[in-house]
Amino acid sequence: MALSFILASNSPRRRALLAEAGYEFEVIAPGVGEMAAAHLSLRELTIANATRKGLVVSHVHPHRISLAADTLVAIEGEVIGKPRDLNQARVILRRLSGQTHDVCTGVCIVGLQKKISFAEISQVRFRKLNESDITNYFRVVNPIDKAGAYAAQAAGRRIIASVEGSFTNVIGLPMERTTEVLAQFGLYPVNVSRPQPPAESSQRGPVRVLRLDTKTRR
Repeated sequence: MALSFILASNSPRRRALLAEAGYEFEVIAPGVGEMAAAHLSLRELTIANATRKGLVVSHVHPHRISLAADTLVAIEGEVIGKPRDLNQARVILRRLSGQTHDVCTGVCIVGLQKKISFAEISQVRFRKLNESDITNYFRVVNPIDKAGAYAAQAAGRRIIASVEGSFTNVIGLPMERTTEVLAQFGLYPVNVSRPQPPAESSQRGPVRVLRLDTKTRR
């Protein structure tokens, strides 16, 4: 019987990537705010945030394996977070237009006897975008809950010229490395041919979604 694990994230994109890969897992959102620390590198910051999320869930479920992740976008060393509103999202896409930026995802997998953390960075080059391009993109993608105000998997070709590195990392979870590390915990896909969920909110199959109440704050 295949082992399952906890995805300590409420991200529908990470959920879809893992489900498409054929893993069995349960979703428990830790309710932990992401910290910002100027003295940390992009890798260090994403790993720190992922570790906080993973340890919160692991503390409540100590006999389960937990996987947590955190994704940040940065350009010229400046971290670009999630926009507060459409106006800020438009400002962000203007800044990324025609430029190359970094997308870093930190991952932490916590087990009973070991914890493994890592981070992957991909370079994303945007097309030159005019105001009409940005407006049309926002008609098909809601940028508010997305780092960098965009989603690579949703109409990404409209704004992305190229990606160097892991494409799934840009979506929110570097599956190549994640699969290797999950195997170190004895976790393998149970059905590699499972079709991709039809929508981001899909919760079919073995996925069960809960939310963990916590007093932890940013």
